Amino acid sequence: MSILNIFKLRQEAHSSSTETETVRKITQAMDRLEPKRARFIAAFAYLLNRIARADLNISDEEIRMMERIVMERGGLPEEQAVIVVQIAKTQNILFGATENYLVTREFNSMATHEQKLALIDCLFAVAAADGSISTLEDNEVSQIADELRIEHKDFIAIRSTYRDYLAVLKRPAKES
Repeated sequence: MSILNIFKLRQEAHSSSTETETVRKITQAMDRLEPKRARFIAAFAYLLNRIARADLNISDEEIRMMERIVMERGGLPEEQAVIVVQIAKTQNILFGATENYLVTREFNSMATHEQKLALIDCLFAVAAADGSISTLEDNEVSQIADELRIEHKDFIAIRSTYRDYLAVLKRPAKES
């Protein structure tokens, strides 16, 4: 039995995208939304969590930022945004290694170029929420941008707006 069958990650015969178990679980929490919109928000929230967890530490600031972004960009009420972020966080912890690329691929098939650029901006916002974008977070955003086929110049333009948060560019604190 393949790993895809174990996690019920199969491509539907008439579907243009791979709907993962992660996206399905988050989608169920948003059952009042139109299914296509719910899948989009589910993938979006999962990718936000992918960045927050890149350094293996999801801070309270990052959680609050993800909830705010899901509320604003997803048009969800606060209580739904909290549930969506929590489910995405749990799924990322449990299945991140196997789901990361699959969810990004699904988001890539659903999103417009502008939505992909907005996602990259949101990923940097989540990474910067705790005051510093670690090298691990920066590299993960770059990986997602590559998976979404974002041109390097567009990635750099967005990244440059967060340059003050990039740990790699910060001067080390002087010791007394």
